[in-house]
Amino acid sequence: MAPCGRVRSRCPGPALLLLLALAARPAAPSPAAGLPGAAGALAGAGQPAGPGAAAPRSARGGGSGSGWKLSEEAVCREDVVRLCSKHSWANNLAVLECLQDVREPDNEISSDCNHLLWNYKLNLTTDPKFESVAREVCKSTIAEDAHSQGEVVACLEKGLVKEAEENDPRIQVSDECKKAILRVAELSSDDFHLDRHLYFACRDDRERFCENLTAAGPALCHQCPEAHSTIPMCLLQCRDALTTRQKLIAQDYKVSYSLAKSCKSDLKKYRCNVENLPRSREARLSYLLMCLESAVHRGRQVSSECQGEMLDYRRMLMEDFSLSPEIILSCRGEIEHHCSGLHRKGRTLHCLMKVVRGEKGNVGPNCQQALQTLIQETDPGADYRIDRALNEACESVIQTACKHIRSGDPMILSCLMEHLYTEKMVEDCEHRLLELQYFISRDWKLDTVLYRKCQGDASRLCHTHGWNETSELMPPGAVFSCLYRHAYRTEEQGRRLSRECRAEVQRILHQRAMDVKLDPVLQDKCMIDLGKWCSEKTETGQELECLQDHLDDLVSDCRDIVGNLTELESEDIQIEALLMRACEPIIQTFCHEVADNQIDSGDLMECLIQNKHQKEMNEKCAIGVTHFQLVQMKDFRFSYKFKMACKEDVLKLCPNIKKKVDVVICLSTTVRNDTLQDAKEHRVSLKCRKQLRVEELEMTEDIRLEPELYEACKSDIKNYCQNVPYGNAQIIECLKEIKKQLSTRCHQKVFKLQETEMMDPELDYTLMRVCKQMIKRFCPEADSKNMLQCLKQNKNSEVMDPKCKQMITKRQITQNTDYRLNPVLRKACKADIPKFCQNILNRAKDDTELEGQVISCLKLKYADQRLSPDCEDQIRVIIQESALDYRLDPQLQMHCSDEISSLCAEEAAAQEQTGQVEECLKVNLLKIKTEMCKKEVLNMLKESKADIFVDPVLHTACALDIKHHCAAIPPGRGRQMSCLMEALEDKRVRLQPECKKRLNDRIEMWSYAAKVAPAEGFSDLAMQVMTSPSKNYILSVITVGICVLFLIGLMCGRITKRVTRELKDR
Repeated sequence: MAPCGRVRSRCPGPALLLLLALAARPAAPSPAAGLPGAAGALAGAGQPAGPGAAAPRSARGGGSGSGWKLSEEAVCREDVVRLCSKHSWANNLAVLECLQDVREPDNEISSDCNHLLWNYKLNLTTDPKFESVAREVCKSTIAEDAHSQGEVVACLEKGLVKEAEENDPRIQVSDECKKAILRVAELSSDDFHLDRHLYFACRDDRERFCENLTAAGPALCHQCPEAHSTIPMCLLQCRDALTTRQKLIAQDYKVSYSLAKSCKSDLKKYRCNVENLPRSREARLSYLLMCLESAVHRGRQVSSECQGEMLDYRRMLMEDFSLSPEIILSCRGEIEHHCSGLHRKGRTLHCLMKVVRGEKGNVGPNCQQALQTLIQETDPGADYRIDRALNEACESVIQTACKHIRSGDPMILSCLMEHLYTEKMVEDCEHRLLELQYFISRDWKLDTVLYRKCQGDASRLCHTHGWNETSELMPPGAVFSCLYRHAYRTEEQGRRLSRECRAEVQRILHQRAMDVKLDPVLQDKCMIDLGKWCSEKTETGQELECLQDHLDDLVSDCRDIVGNLTELESEDIQIEALLMRACEPIIQTFCHEVADNQIDSGDLMECLIQNKHQKEMNEKCAIGVTHFQLVQMKDFRFSYKFKMACKEDVLKLCPNIKKKVDVVICLSTTVRNDTLQDAKEHRVSLKCRKQLRVEELEMTEDIRLEPELYEACKSDIKNYCQNVPYGNAQIIECLKEIKKQLSTRCHQKVFKLQETEMMDPELDYTLMRVCKQMIKRFCPEADSKNMLQCLKQNKNSEVMDPKCKQMITKRQITQNTDYRLNPVLRKACKADIPKFCQNILNRAKDDTELEGQVISCLKLKYADQRLSPDCEDQIRVIIQESALDYRLDPQLQMHCSDEISSLCAEEAAAQEQTGQVEECLKVNLLKIKTEMCKKEVLNMLKESKADIFVDPVLHTACALDIKHHCAAIPPGRGRQMSCLMEALEDKRVRLQPECKKRLNDRIEMWSYAAKVAPAEGFSDLAMQVMTSPSKNYILSVITVGICVLFLIGLMCGRITKRVTRELKDR
């Protein structure tokens, strides 16, 4: 091993540069050989002394006769004639290559010829002719010992490797010299002993690691040290020698005898040795791998022996970056700066991948391209075991989560991606997996299953090239973007993907949506926006959510990409893998039917929204669903079902409107106008109207889904509803309850919302949620616009749910604050309101409540019996309801709040309001000091005279008497009240004691009311007379008085007439 040390100490550094510089030009003719340069020396080197292979001179490798021909040796002549073309007979190396390459079971050469060839190759590197040329070009580096045990060849091989790894114009080796060096390496590849340098460097390691393979054949013994080249126990000399040979294999696959032999027929079959290509390209290991991998990916048969060899060398390239000259040339700076000291087991390559992903710094485009090329050459997507770092990091995950998949199957990577960010995934595996997927995502061909299922569609629709062909004009990710655009086309749009390809595209989309870096187009277009808006969003899935939240702020290209992806998610929400994982329980319980559909079409998200508030819903799923709803509000295209149902209507009726909320308002306004105008044909199509209804209902659930209302009330929410959670319309309900304290703008928006809800109670999310079961019980067939009316009619039913009853009362209180919030009253009193209450309307402001003033006005006119029949019916209902619950009379509650607190606190605190507060105020009328409150109580008394039904206490006390004595008298206009008064005066009629007592109390109250509130005009006076219990007596007195006046008039007329005549007669 001494010569090895001497050569090793002299080869590196400037001396080696000199060697390569000299090797670039032809060497001087050797005294022993007339052939020019190194190639000429090799052509005649190694010749035996005589025809016999066993001659001593042959064994020593000597020989000075340049005319000796291997083809002329008797032991090989027959085999040469039989196997080699005639034009190659004159070239010993050509004959050697021929006989070595064609050795197969059916064409075995004779044992004597085989022995001759072996001696020839053994002596080749110690031939004086070869060494004389080598001394000329390596004279400053080669030891004086002529028998250097292969160190000359080793030095030249290292020089060839160095030239490939250095981008220095001073270091160049001529093509002829390269060919000669590589030819020597090829010829020594079939036997470990023929590479003298490797043999002596690895002799001890071979005995330690490969003793059981000695009899297995020369190739296996040669490969055995390679299998252990990463073991630290290997001697440094052996490791260096093996690394040099591996680097030579990367430049010329024939340097690996087993690979060349196993793949020879396949290379020929699939034309991987094209004649018109430069040898330097066709001989490269990467070219062989990509050519044969292309055949495999196209479904062609490649022998198992060849595939096994390819797998070994693909794994080798992934384990040691130094075997790829392009990586060393392009990534030298990145390796030194970020990845120093990580040379084995693929750690350096994964470190570079991590840098490319942006997790450790920046990387140059040349380095990134070199890494992408290496990933394509090794194709770890086809077999995860090729990537040793990934294999070791993910072994435990594969054993638990993917044990049902055959080892080496390409679906293992897909399985790992499906378990990304789950409990089964380990951190190291997660990092290695994402680092590899970053590059696979940038070349659709590297996903084996996707390529196999979609190569036909990609060629037809996306104009792709072969597997091992690339186009610089096609940016990373462009083919996959093309595929997923066609994957979601409708049949009407045409040119759809095949079912198998569509399924694979969906699979990839579902997996890659978890990380924006796995979408090359998105990352490229949104790099600036990610840094500007989302630099702090480092959690899983947050970057895409951040981009969606800032959609309006993004640059144009990024906005388009994010918009297209969001539009795609609306059609197939399963692309949101993290959301689907969070929502799995709710999907299995409520949405399993739509989840099992191959084509989603937005049904799954609609189901999740509908069940968002189920008790099984977890927080993560609810937040994810709500976020997607908020994103949908930015563009109506983000709601797939809405877009498909209404796109034609939007183009026709709402052009240039983009935001979903504005589109919904535009279309719903059109629908409402057509309905109010009784249009013969709706301008909005039926399918759009149905989906529009769904969108309107969804928007009522969360105030954030109504941007204008949310923006107007943001400060009020912070001040008054800070601790109220979003969702279930709880914020909206909070604002309704404190409406009087809201800012003007927010108050107006809330009022408009209430007006809309009262016109269409189905849009009242809280009412529909609380009264859901009661609606099914009492109003199953009621129209949505009459839902509240139906509930009010059944409010006092014994089986009415208390919570629903309480909610109905709240809505009644709201309605009675303003006639505009009661669409039934508004329609019935359309003519009466401007006729009797115009002065109130003149003082009113838009979008602010009238605090019940119009309804109070109509109540007074009801007492005066001046309303139209329809309006009278509605006001009677309101009076009856407010007589039972003082809270339904906003004027009474506003003016008598102090009196209620002081005089009727116990009655007001009652859980069930049955008119006790109103009765209390009537009884304590004399104690009321406030004029406005007294006026309201007097108005109540006045209203009760008009109809006993509006006085619940009196009506309850006299119910039996009405049935017995006044059954034939129709209610209304004070008729039944007059009947009871007459019965009270009639001594023959015996009324119930409670009824009699209540009637006497009412008479006293009415008398007091008449004193403290005299008639304000003739109409009031006439009305008081007509509604008085002594109406008949008063009318009789008035009639008698009129008659007396009439008689007096007649008498006075006769007298004046006679006096006038007497005067004329005079």
